[in-house]
Formats: sequence, structure tokens, C-alpha cells
Amino acid sequence: MKDFDIENAIGEDGKWETVSSEYLFRRPWLTVRHDKVRLPDGRINPEFYVLEYPDWVNVIAVTESGEFVMERQFRQGLGKTCYEIPAGVMETGETALEAAQRELCEETGYGGGTWKEIMTISGNCSTTSNLTHCFVAEGVKRISGQHLDSTEDLSVCLLTREQVRQLLVSDKIRQSLMAAPLWKYFACDGLL
Repeated sequence: MKDFDIENAIGEDGKWETVSSEYLFRRPWLTVRHDKVRLPDGRINPEFYVLEYPDWVNVIAVTESGEFVMERQFRQGLGKTCYEIPAGVMETGETALEAAQRELCEETGYGGGTWKEIMTISGNCSTTSNLTHCFVAEGVKRISGQHLDSTEDLSVCLLTREQVRQLLVSDKIRQSLMAAPLWKYFACDGLL
């Protein structure tokens, strides 16, 4: 067993060799890649699939009066309408911060405030290639109307800190990439 080393907590030791690779499906928001890989001990896995997505961003947005800017939208995968934090895809050429600020404004009409990135996570580092950059924006205010994409259908909700905490502890935030930064925000601020 290797000694713990925080500086190398994410590394490339044990990296697999890609023997061959082919694309099975390509669309702007999703690409499916079939890889044949060799593990470090020489074993071959002929059937490994990677879902390639662009990087994503999400935002815990808190208004000047302390309300959380949340969204409700139907999610086809689960067949449920859920509470979520504003989120979206990074566009080519954008920084993570620029994408997060754009997504918050487009989806909710809120902007401004003080921003900080609180974590970078993977939805499933086993089979997906992208990262999600998670931000907190405090002191946001309404600066415009919504500017939704043609495929978006969501409503904006302003919730109290206690209401968001209740969603978390009652297991009502189903999107893991949104629950993780919310849990971190509440834990780091001693709000649980």
C-alpha cells in the first residue's frame, strides 16, 4: 500500500493503456467511445465504454437577502420534477467562471455578487470524461429576465436556507452533482 500523499491524491499511477478506440455515437452534447484497454498486469478488457461530455458548471446562488436561487424542472431520465441549482454546459472558449455566470443569468435572470469556486467533481469518473466546476455566488440580485434555450423548461424558486437544508437532509436533491456542492456549502459553513 502506498503512503498517503495529498499532493498526488489524483494521479496517473495504474494507468490503463488504450489498445484501440472507436466512436459509436457523436452528438454535440454526448459522444460514446468504445475502448479496448490493457490493465497494468497485462489483462485485456475488450469492452470498455466512455461517455464524452463537455465540462459542466453549477452555481449555489444566494441573494442579497439570503434566499437560495433554485430551479424546478422535469428530468426525463428519472421521470420526475426536481429541485436543482442552476447549471449548464461550458461553451468553447469560456472559463468555468464565465460559464457559471452566464448560466445563472440565462436560466434565472440573477447575477452579480461575489463568486468563488468551491469544488470540481466528476459525475462518474469510471465512464464519463468531463468535470463539473461548482461555484458559490453570494449577494446575487435579479438583473434581467430568463433567456432559456429552446430545450429548457424550468421555473425559478427562491428558498430559505432552512428549506434547502430540509431538501438535503430529506434526500430530495436527486442530482448528485448538485447535492455534493450543497452538502459542502452547508458543512463548511456549519449550517447542518
